[in-house]
Amino acid sequence: MPEKKTIRRARRDAAEGKAPTTQAGEFVKEEIEHIRKGKHGARSTKQAIAIGLSKARRAGVPLPPPEKGTVSEKTRKSAESAFEKGQAHEPVSPKRSEAREKALKREPRTAASHAALSRQAKSAAKKRSAGQRSTAAHKAAATRKTTSKSSRTK
Repeated sequence: MPEKKTIRRARRDAAEGKAPTTQAGEFVKEEIEHIRKGKHGARSTKQAIAIGLSKARRAGVPLPPPEKGTVSEKTRKSAESAFEKGQAHEPVSPKRSEAREKALKREPRTAASHAALSRQAKSAAKKRSAGQRSTAAHKAAATRKTTSKSSRTK
């Protein structure tokens, strides 16, 4: 279950017109925080990110599942299921939740280290073309400009 402050931040991002991926980023941050605090672990940084995205989808963030062929079929189906559950606002089974937590407690905590996150970011960026990276940077800069203006007026 995501924390109330995470849901609040995601809703604020949505109200500001930010992309669903930005809203989902709040849930990923929360997951990394949980691992660092020792609440549970993750086998890899990729798994930690996937858990955060799944939580976001279940919380109702309109983050569509990945396209066919980009990830394994199992992952895509799982994302699809989480997305549908989030849109329908169905509660999560307590038994399932407990089992998930129990399994994650056995995993290492290194997935959320600065080095692991840096490695993950670099390998993800390498898969993108220079044009894609440039477009993302321009988009981020534009968002920053509008965000800083709105925060100054408040």
